[in-house]
Amino acid sequence: MSDETQERKALSLARLKRSRQHLKSARDLLRNDDYADSISRSYYAIFQSARALLAINGLDSHKHSGVVSLFNRHFIKAGKLDKHWAVVLKDARRSREMADYTEIAEFSRQDAEEQIADAEAFVRAVENLIAKME
Repeated sequence: MSDETQERKALSLARLKRSRQHLKSARDLLRNDDYADSISRSYYAIFQSARALLAINGLDSHKHSGVVSLFNRHFIKAGKLDKHWAVVLKDARRSREMADYTEIAEFSRQDAEEQIADAEAFVRAVENLIAKME
């Protein structure tokens, strides 16, 4: 394995670890009835796992829109992941933006639970694809 490949894998693993930390935070916030922040953290679990997948291919963007674009181009349109995951990413991002930037946005326990479930499934799908790519 080349040094570059090892560096990409290490970066990917670090981002997956961060993604799992965001999931834990989202669950903790849900237990404390903090639904908006739970939604935000579950989005970041999705975002970091998408970046973990991009890292394997030596791709990245520090902008959310750039990550979404690269993810869709290299993994959804390329047929490596089902289109469903693009919808999950888009919907989670929209919910996170509302949770973080809209003072009047209200979220329910069910909203937060559903986003956590989507985030957990997204992270698993990314982990499975990374395992297949190795």
